[in-house]
Amino acid sequence: MRNRFNVSLVVGGCLWGLAAGAQLGGIRGMALDADFEVPLPGVKVRISETGQETQTGDAGSFFFEQVEPGSYTVLFNKPGYTRFTKPEVVVTAGRLAEVDASLAGEYEEMDELVVRDIQLGGASEIGLLNLRLESSAMMDSVGADLMSQAAASDAAQALSLVPGTTVQDGKYAVVRGLPDRYVVSLLNGVRLPTADPDKRAVQLDQFPGALIESIQVSKTFTPDQQGDASGGAVNVVLKSMPEEPVLSFKAGVQYKTSMPADGEFLSYEGGGLDFWGTHDAGEREPQDVGSAWSGAMGTTRGAVPEMYDGSLTAGDRIEVADGVRASALGNFYYKTDASYIDRATDDKWWFRNGEMVPVHSGEDPYGTGELNASGTDFTTALMDVEQSSEEVQWGGLGAVGLETEDHSLMLSYLSTHVAESTTTLAEDTRGKAFYVTAQVDGYDPLAATSSDAYNSAAPYRRSQTLEYVERDTSSLQLGGEHVLPIPEFGKQEFFMVLAPELDWKVSRSDSELDTPDKRMFSSKWNPGYEQVTSHRGTVTTNTVPPAYYQDKPPVSYLGNAQRIWENVYEQSRQYAFNGQLPFKQWSGDEGFLKLGVFADKVERSYTKDSYQNLSDANDSSINADSSSTLSWDDFWTDDYPGENDAMYAAEVDADYDGTQEISAWYYMVDVPLASFLTFVGGARFEKTDLSVTIVDPEDEVYWVKPGEYGLSQLLEGEADVDYHQDDVLPSLALELRPLDSITLRAAYGETVARQTFKELTPIQQQEYLGADIFIGNPTLEMSALENYDLRFDYVPYPGGLVSASWFMKKIDNPIEYTQRYVDNVGSYITAVNYPSGEMRGYEIEFRQQLGRLWSPLEGLTFGANATFIDSEVSLSNEDIADLGAYAASTRDMMNAPEHLYNLNLTYEVPALGTKLGLFYVVKGDTLVAGESNDLGYYPSVYETEYETLNFTVSQNLGKRLRLSFKAKNLTDPEIREVYRSEFIGDDTVKSSYTKGISYSIGLDATW
Repeated sequence: MRNRFNVSLVVGGCLWGLAAGAQLGGIRGMALDADFEVPLPGVKVRISETGQETQTGDAGSFFFEQVEPGSYTVLFNKPGYTRFTKPEVVVTAGRLAEVDASLAGEYEEMDELVVRDIQLGGASEIGLLNLRLESSAMMDSVGADLMSQAAASDAAQALSLVPGTTVQDGKYAVVRGLPDRYVVSLLNGVRLPTADPDKRAVQLDQFPGALIESIQVSKTFTPDQQGDASGGAVNVVLKSMPEEPVLSFKAGVQYKTSMPADGEFLSYEGGGLDFWGTHDAGEREPQDVGSAWSGAMGTTRGAVPEMYDGSLTAGDRIEVADGVRASALGNFYYKTDASYIDRATDDKWWFRNGEMVPVHSGEDPYGTGELNASGTDFTTALMDVEQSSEEVQWGGLGAVGLETEDHSLMLSYLSTHVAESTTTLAEDTRGKAFYVTAQVDGYDPLAATSSDAYNSAAPYRRSQTLEYVERDTSSLQLGGEHVLPIPEFGKQEFFMVLAPELDWKVSRSDSELDTPDKRMFSSKWNPGYEQVTSHRGTVTTNTVPPAYYQDKPPVSYLGNAQRIWENVYEQSRQYAFNGQLPFKQWSGDEGFLKLGVFADKVERSYTKDSYQNLSDANDSSINADSSSTLSWDDFWTDDYPGENDAMYAAEVDADYDGTQEISAWYYMVDVPLASFLTFVGGARFEKTDLSVTIVDPEDEVYWVKPGEYGLSQLLEGEADVDYHQDDVLPSLALELRPLDSITLRAAYGETVARQTFKELTPIQQQEYLGADIFIGNPTLEMSALENYDLRFDYVPYPGGLVSASWFMKKIDNPIEYTQRYVDNVGSYITAVNYPSGEMRGYEIEFRQQLGRLWSPLEGLTFGANATFIDSEVSLSNEDIADLGAYAASTRDMMNAPEHLYNLNLTYEVPALGTKLGLFYVVKGDTLVAGESNDLGYYPSVYETEYETLNFTVSQNLGKRLRLSFKAKNLTDPEIREVYRSEFIGDDTVKSSYTKGISYSIGLDATW
C-alpha cells in the first residue's frame, strides 16, 4: 500500500505537469559569472515582448511559466556586470525553452582593478559544488535546497546527506567512521562549546533547518583548520544576508504512525511541557534531606502531544551612502515534536557454560556447575521498554552587516532552546521465563506458590524513569573581511604582489544542559507464597501476599528511589585573525601566502546532587501498608507518594570545574607550480592546556588510583588533572587539473584527538543511580593521527559530478572505552589509550541530470554516493589478558560503519512549480561496544544495517505560496543491536525498536 501511494504521487505529478503545459510553454535557465563560472543570484531577467520579469535565486536559476508560444528576446541585468541579451528564444506549446546566460564583469579603465566579491557556496548544490572544487581542503557539502527536499529538519538529519558522514545517537557527527572526538563542529567557522556531560561534541539536532544555509564538511586538514579536525570539520553555515527585501513565513503540522491511541501516551503527573519549554520551579524544588517526597515517581497515561512548527524570516539590504551598503536579517522559529516507542527490547546477555544466557546479578544459578534456580536470589536484565518523549524547540538568529567594496563587518547572534520531557517504563519478565518457567514444570510466575523456592530467582522487575532536560546554546559573533589599501607591486611579467586581505572573528558562546529532578524508581515483584514455620512442635502456615520489594543497585549504599539534579555549563571565548597575501606569477596563475593566529578558552562547570531512600524503613509495599496485595498489573508507584518515604543524600557526587585552552598560529602557502598543478602546504603550531579540579567530593566518592586495582576514598585535590601538550601539525597537498573538467588531489596531514573532561576525571560517574559506572583515567593521553587522502573529480557540466576518493588514517594512542573490574564496585567502564589503530576506505559519488542523457527524462536528477570503511585498533596487553581465551590482538574501531549508501532522485516540473524527491540512506553494521570478560564473556555489540526512505513533494500556489508534503522513514526499519563473536555462533539480539513513519504538511509564504 505504501509503495502504491508513493508511485501514485510521482505519476500524478508528471501527468499534471504534462496536462497543464499542453496549451502554454515556459522559459527556464541559469545565470553564471563568466569569469568564475559560479551561479549568480539576484540577476533581473525580463522578457522584452511581454514585460514579464523575475530574478535568479541562490542557485542562479530562473523560471517563467505560462508563456504563449512564440519568439522572444530575454534580457539579463545585474549591477557590476555587462548586460546580456538572448534573442530569438522560441517557446512552443507544452515545452520549456532553455536559456543560459554568462555575464561578464564590468570594469572601468583605471590603474587599480575593482575587486568583485564572489561568494562561493550558498544554498544551491551547484554553488556548493563550485566551493568543493575551489577549496584548499577536500570538501563535501549539502545546501538548504537539498535539505528541504530531503525533509531534513535539523543539522543532524542533514548531515546524513553528505557523503561518508552519519550521526551517532541522532545528534553527534561521525565523519568517515571517526566519531565525535575526531570531528570539530563549527558555527559560521566558530568552534562551539558543548554542555554534554559525556562528550566534547556539539549536539547538532539543536540547529533547525530554518536557520541553515549549508553544512560544509572539510575532510582533509589544512593549517587554517583546528588541529583536532582529524575526521573532518563540520561547519554549519547560517543564512546569509539577502540581496533584496525578503519576508517569509513557514508553518506545518506532523503526524506519526508510532503514536498510541489518544489518552495512552506515556507520561507522569506534573510532566509534559508548557508552550516555551521551561520547567516550573515550584514542581521541582530541591529535596530536603530526611524529608518525605510526595511527588510523582511513576508513569501515567495522557494525551498525545500536538506536533507543529513555524518560522518567520525577514531581511533587507540597502545603500546608506555612496558605495556603502547595510543589511539585516532576522529569523525566529518554533517547533513541537514527540516520539513514542513501544515493544522495544534492551537485553543483557553473556556467554557461560558454552551458550548465551541472560546476565544475572546476585547469587549464581550455575553455582553447582549446572543451572538450578531453586533457592537462589538473583536478578536479570531482559527489559521490554516503552518510552515517550515530547519536545519544544525555539530560537532565533539576528544579524546586521555593513559593507563597502573592500570592507565588510557583520555582527550576529544565535540562540536556541530545547526542552525535552522523557518517560521510560522498562519491565523484565523474560528473565523468569528463561531461568524458571522453562525449567520447572507447572510453574506460574503470576500465581502464589506453596513455597518461596523459585520466587527470588529472576523476579519480575519494573523500572520507571522520569526525566526533564533543557538545552540552551547561544553564540555572539563579530567578524570582518578587508582588502587593505596597499598598491600592488612587483614586475608584471614576472611576479606581482596583490592587495593583502585580512579576516577576523571574535566570539562568545555559551551552552548549558540542565536536568532538574530526574527521578527513577525500581522495584521487583513477588507473587506471594505460603510460609511454613515450626515452633515447639507447632507448625504454622502463613500466607505472604503478592508484594513489591525494593530493587536496589548492587552497591550497598544506594536505595531504589532516586532524585537527581545535574547541571553542565560551558562558556567559550574565542578569536581568530587571518592574513592573506595574494600574488600573481609570470604564468598569470594566482596563489597566496596565509598566516593566522587562534585562541579558544573553554570553561566548564559541572554540578550534581543525588538523593535516595536507602535508610527508609519501607523496603516493600507490605511494610508500607499491611493490607497491600499488589498484583503485577498494579504499580507500586501509584501508592508510593503517600507512603512518606524519606529521602537522603546519596553522598556519591563530586562536582568539578574544567578548563581547556587552545592557542595556535599557522602558516600556509598556495603556489601554482604550473597552470595545471598547484601545491598547498604549511604547518600549524598548537598548544593544549587541559585542567580538571574536583570540588567538594562527598563521603562515598571513590576513585581508582593510577597503578592500583582497588578503590580509594577521594580526597579533595588528590585527583585533579593538569595536562599540557604542544604539537606541530604539518599539511601537504597537490592539486592537478589536466583538463578544466578534471581535478585530482593528494593530501597528507597530521592531527590530534583530545580527551574529554569526563574521561580525565577519575571518579565514579553514573547517568543515574544503579546505571553502568564510569571511572575516568587521569593518565589518558591525546591521540596523534597521520591522514592520507586521494580524490578524483570529474565535472562534465555545471551541477554534474563523478568522484572517487581513497583515505587512510593511522592513529597512535587511540582513545577507546573498555571494561575493568574492581572490588566493591564490580565492573566499570573507563577510557584507555590503545597502542595503535588504522582506518582506510573509499568514497564514490555521482550526480547526473538525466535529461542530458535522454530528453524525455528532463527534470529528473539522480544522485548517489557510497562509502566503504575498514578499521581496526590494537588491544592493550591488559585487555588481551582480561579476555583470556577469547582474546584477539585487534578489533574494529567503535562507531565506524562498514559502509554508507545515499541515493536520491528528484523530479522538477517547472511549468507547474512542482518538485518531487526520493531519498534513500543505508547505514552498515557498526561496532558500538567492545567485548569484555568478567564472570562471563560479553561479546562485542554491533548495530546492524538498516535503511531509511524519505519522500517529498511541493507545489507552488501562485507566486507567493508553496504547499509541501513530506513522508519520512517510509521503510520503518527495525533498528537492532546484537552480540557478535566467533565464539557464540549466530548473533544474539541485545536491543530492538522501530521509530514509525511520520507525515507532515507545510505551507510557505514569501513576499
